[in-house]
Amino acid sequence: MKAHLLLEKNGLSFLGDHRVMLLEAIATHGSITSAAKAIGMSYKAAWDTVDTMNNLSDHPLVRRSTGGRHGGGTALTEHGQWLVKIFREGEKKFQGVMEDLATDREGFNHLQNIYKRFSMRTSARNQFSGKIKKISRGSVNAEIKISLDDHNEIVSVITAESVELMELEIGVEVYALIKAPSILLTTEASTQFSAENRLCGVISRIQAGEVNAAISLVLPNEKTVTSIVTLETIGKLELVVGTLAQAVFTSSTVILARI
Repeated sequence: MKAHLLLEKNGLSFLGDHRVMLLEAIATHGSITSAAKAIGMSYKAAWDTVDTMNNLSDHPLVRRSTGGRHGGGTALTEHGQWLVKIFREGEKKFQGVMEDLATDREGFNHLQNIYKRFSMRTSARNQFSGKIKKISRGSVNAEIKISLDDHNEIVSVITAESVELMELEIGVEVYALIKAPSILLTTEASTQFSAENRLCGVISRIQAGEVNAAISLVLPNEKTVTSIVTLETIGKLELVVGTLAQAVFTSSTVILARI
């Protein structure tokens, strides 16, 4: 029996064997393209996985570099190297524990059922982990300000009842989920929007379809936000990789989760 370790942050999958394999391949090859090919993963899936890990991590695991003699690439940060190391060490110890547990068939089956119950998946493309910085309560709704890191903040508006049910307080860690179609892109810093959230970054990827495209902005501290826009919008705003842009979205589109 082979046991695989899976690390979660408040119920969301964060780091497992396949993700660690990708990190190890990036460390070896210094390129997302080469790393994805080495482990049999598509280029798009590899970038999406890196974005998710960086967004959920307290510190970036992978850092992009541009320019240079070889045209840039990707590399693990010190935190990423450390996390891979302790994951592999923990996996060896976990394997031994699971082998001992497997001798008790009833107990092993019970553990599997508990694990499935606490595994959570979401269709939201953008998933961020952060801590509540401020709560402004009203009679019906409450505004929750979440600090993602030293550079990025998100504001969510939820019902006052939800604040109580989720036991939200300043300093509590939560997840902010935003669907990609709910995010608008603009290249004009002075453009007036009623939306409370504005994340500034550089376009790192454009994945075009027949009608729409998924555009990813890399934010300070290597976090990424993805928006779905029309091909017409791309042409109108002259969006290309490397363009400075802003992701704009209302506080009502930010769903909060806490385990």
